[in-house]
Amino acid sequence: MIPLSDLLASGPSTSDDGGEGSHPLLSLALAGMMDDVQAHSGAVYLLSPDEQVLEMAVMAGLPRAFAAPWERVAITSPIPVADAVRERGLIWVAGEEDMARRYPRIAVVLPYPFSVAALPIATHGTVYGAVFVTWPGSHPPQISDSERDRLIAACDRLALRLRRAAESGSPLVPEADFLGPAAMAGTTGAIEAVRMVARVPDGLCSLDVNGHLTYANPAARELLGANASTLLGKQLWSSVPWLNDPVYEDRYRAAMISQHTTSFVALRPPQDWLMFQLHPSRNGISVHITPARGTVQEMPHDKPPQHTAGLVAISHILTLASALTEAVGVSDVIELVADEIMPAVGSRSLVMLASEAGRLRVLGQRGYEDSTIADRFDGKPLTAHTPGAHALATGVPSFFESRAELEHIYPAPSVTRDGMSSWAYLPLIASGRPVGTCVLGYSQPHSFSTDERAVLTSLGGLIAQALERARLYDTKHRLAHGLQSALLPHSLPSLPGLEVAARYLPGTQGMDIGGDFYDLIRTGDATAAAVIGDVQGHNVTAAGLMGQVRTAVRAYTAVGQSPGKVVVSTNRLLIDLDAELLVSCVYLHLDLERHRARLARAGHPQPLLLDPDGRVHILDLDGGPLLGVDRRAAYPTTVVPLHPGSLLVLYTDGLIETPDTDMDDALAALAAELEHAADQPLDALAEHLVGRATGGIQGGDDTALLLLRPQR
Repeated sequence: MIPLSDLLASGPSTSDDGGEGSHPLLSLALAGMMDDVQAHSGAVYLLSPDEQVLEMAVMAGLPRAFAAPWERVAITSPIPVADAVRERGLIWVAGEEDMARRYPRIAVVLPYPFSVAALPIATHGTVYGAVFVTWPGSHPPQISDSERDRLIAACDRLALRLRRAAESGSPLVPEADFLGPAAMAGTTGAIEAVRMVARVPDGLCSLDVNGHLTYANPAARELLGANASTLLGKQLWSSVPWLNDPVYEDRYRAAMISQHTTSFVALRPPQDWLMFQLHPSRNGISVHITPARGTVQEMPHDKPPQHTAGLVAISHILTLASALTEAVGVSDVIELVADEIMPAVGSRSLVMLASEAGRLRVLGQRGYEDSTIADRFDGKPLTAHTPGAHALATGVPSFFESRAELEHIYPAPSVTRDGMSSWAYLPLIASGRPVGTCVLGYSQPHSFSTDERAVLTSLGGLIAQALERARLYDTKHRLAHGLQSALLPHSLPSLPGLEVAARYLPGTQGMDIGGDFYDLIRTGDATAAAVIGDVQGHNVTAAGLMGQVRTAVRAYTAVGQSPGKVVVSTNRLLIDLDAELLVSCVYLHLDLERHRARLARAGHPQPLLLDPDGRVHILDLDGGPLLGVDRRAAYPTTVVPLHPGSLLVLYTDGLIETPDTDMDDALAALAAELEHAADQPLDALAEHLVGRATGGIQGGDDTALLLLRPQR
């Protein structure tokens, strides 16, 4: 497949509204779209040949640096242009609040009032890329039908030309129908306008969309304390030292993106405060500078903060930091770094290393088809002469712009022969201690600028914190899962003539641990005991007490106690333990030969019985209080017929308890559902009942279910 960039006419962009790129066809197409709908900025993305990444080809109306975090984005990224490609339709973001709700990563980096429309560039069978255009925050909350139709038509025309280019293999040149109804602006009186502005006592400057100063009247030059040669063609915050602060640059960004007037007050050393008002348009910004009279006393007379990093670098860090907050486990961190960070920094491979028992361990990799390449890192001692071990041991990042640089220091072939041509080894330092190394590989020799090294180093710190949290989460998850697995039965015993199914779902999301329990105990060839219960709470304490209760029930069952006596004995043990937690349960003896069950209940929801003819009964059992309340409590035993083909349903309240729902109504709904779905196999029925109650997600309470059906 020939890259689309090779099929587009080369040469400088002809867009006169701030467009940046090397494709006149795309620049003119974008300018036409923006003119048609009166948008103030936009960009065109092209889909990579492997259809995994969207790469920005042209941007207009704003400096391309504003979109630096999204120059190259994975097709799976949660941003409007990627959504437009995946959904093959228009994505509309109505403003600042809508952006914060739907695309928080963008809102963190660009917290300004503006609206966005993103559309795919696609024919019926092929996607070529995407486009977005933006409007000021004053745009109505809905995109009009006219704007929608014009954008879709323009994208369709561009997609058609790209398809023709791909089919013919011939470069395309711009065509007239790409142009929108742009109006020509007059230039008469320009000399008199300059003379008039020169007579104004206030400072007046003109900035292009990239922030470069194109004009400054004499008053502005005097207020700024700089001559024309120092200012013209340069950005104010880079040519005037006391304006070299990200806060002031941010006001320029806010004006350009929102198309609203912004302002700030800056201290000109040693003690003069100046007011800057920025009036934006699609073609640039007019700056009005005046002494800040009447506000001097309110201004702090200390040195303004130093400009430590460009806003582009800050934008990169903010957007990637917001992405990493979504990571839960180690695999999530690796996936996010691979999907979000690799496209943003242009790397082609990733290896995530951690320190375990004095050696490097590979936690995950991306970009290597042969996994044995990444495995070369695994098991290396931290004292080994490798860049990964060195970065982890010293906490100092290493950047190698070519294979020759790397082999000069680390000549071992196992280190360098991985198919990449340049590398960044980032130490992952969390809480002052090293937790691993992130290795980014580039397919071509890559020159790491000072700003890029600063961004990657800062990024290593963010990855380290996310990785440390994720490893702690995974450890706790394994501990909780192991504890719960040890406390619940691994499998239920097989009893001739009895079909059994059970389900358990913890209410504590992410921990897989809770206080509900169930058990089935074989006591003879045709007899068994069963119990289901609920310990108050959803934590490790509840799980530990649940294990004690389950063990006690088994012990009292083994010595032959009756159902009522087993519950009484368990209640007294719980009080003696002074556990401060209450327990509900239903305990029963099952006799398959006599076709009956003897049940005792302690503050637990009533079981359900589906008889052989398909009717459901709610068993209104006499019972006693919750276990752990009254040492003298009695728990009567109730005998229930249990004929072959009937079904006994034991459950905990998580199966029926939902907010704002009456328990009786919920129980009646469960009975109706059971009657409707009774002909399913028992395992399928258990899955159906739990799925119906929880909606397939974990809720606020644990859920346990035990189904017992004597076979016909």
